[in-house]
Amino acid sequence: MGTIVNHRDFRPKPSTTSSVSQPPPSPSTSSSSSTSRTDTVVGTHEFKINGYSLAKGMGVGKFVASDIFAVGGYAWAVYFYPDGKSGEDNAAYVSLFVALASEGTDVRALFELTLLDQSGRDNHKVHSHFNRMMDAGPYTLKYRGSMWGYKRFFKRSLLETSDYLKDDCLIIHCCVGVVKTQTEGPKIYSIAVPPPDIGQHFGKLLEKGKNTDVTFEVEGEIFSAHKLVLAARSPVFRAQLFGPMKDQNSRCIKVEEMTAPVFKVLLHFMYWDALPDMQELFGVNFKWAFTLMAQHLLAAADRYALERLRLLCEVKLCEDVAINTVATTLALADQHHCFQLKDVCLKFIALPENLRAVMQTDGFIYLKESCPPVLSELLQYVARIGEHSVKVRAYHNEFYLDSSDVNGRRVKPRLY
Repeated sequence: MGTIVNHRDFRPKPSTTSSVSQPPPSPSTSSSSSTSRTDTVVGTHEFKINGYSLAKGMGVGKFVASDIFAVGGYAWAVYFYPDGKSGEDNAAYVSLFVALASEGTDVRALFELTLLDQSGRDNHKVHSHFNRMMDAGPYTLKYRGSMWGYKRFFKRSLLETSDYLKDDCLIIHCCVGVVKTQTEGPKIYSIAVPPPDIGQHFGKLLEKGKNTDVTFEVEGEIFSAHKLVLAARSPVFRAQLFGPMKDQNSRCIKVEEMTAPVFKVLLHFMYWDALPDMQELFGVNFKWAFTLMAQHLLAAADRYALERLRLLCEVKLCEDVAINTVATTLALADQHHCFQLKDVCLKFIALPENLRAVMQTDGFIYLKESCPPVLSELLQYVARIGEHSVKVRAYHNEFYLDSSDVNGRRVKPRLY
């Protein structure tokens, strides 16, 4: 006979050594995201129909079409039916449509058709889908030749007696907004693009002085440069170095009426497209010195048609208006057509707390001698403020503002 064994005998016996139970492994997870963006690419086209009376009577279903124009990657055209598009209206209405003129499938778009009022009262006739909610959303054009518009756009008898028709001409303004949808996922790259550094490359070219082909003598100091760089940066240098009236001795050009430090900064800007550190370059750290350099550079920039440098100097001088320098700056602003800088200087000088002090500076004496019309403008600014503490005298049709100091001393001005 078989032996019956109790099932408890098959139970595993407890282990005599302790064991640490391990938690079940957590399932690996991943996450991602994306964004759907729907935008409208908008374009407009003006369609002018000259000779409306001649187009009338061409027949129902016949049209005059605009030139093809592009919006949102598709071609479009405006169709005007002088006798209507449908025969059921017996030519009582004009019809107006905009059509898809290129291959496309399910192109979604918004439209606006406007008949312009030519009386100047802006009473235009507008049919628009922009700036309003539509229950069905944008229109879908299924294929090339699909149209949207109005069979009964305007009753012809009313149109012909309205301000929309002038000199037998109609003007239609069409606006198309193509709806574009794209899905953007997270970037799977991180590429840092450094800022442009072409100025550094050209700057190093100037610093190393290799392959230079022209020199300039300024106050006895020699500066070497590259003709092509200068010609590319300044139309004045281009004419001087390569034009029909170029200097005969184009290997070494003497620069008059400019100091060597100013020319050095000018060259630095033309290569680096930035101004140097003035303290590092000249070893000075005085605000008046920086203002003086900006005045010099303003004149130099205008001389060599360096518009960006001229504007940089104009901004710097607007920021650093001061009693001792403002009159000279005003003269420069007038001479070099820096209108905003001129306005800043005039307003500063015209203030009651500034006027008398400015009038006692050497720069103001120079201003009176070199730019007499500016004094008339200054008087207007003073009058606007409403102060009358300045003595104004008129001798021989010349304005003279009393600028003598308490000792009556006069100093011959010098424009730096």
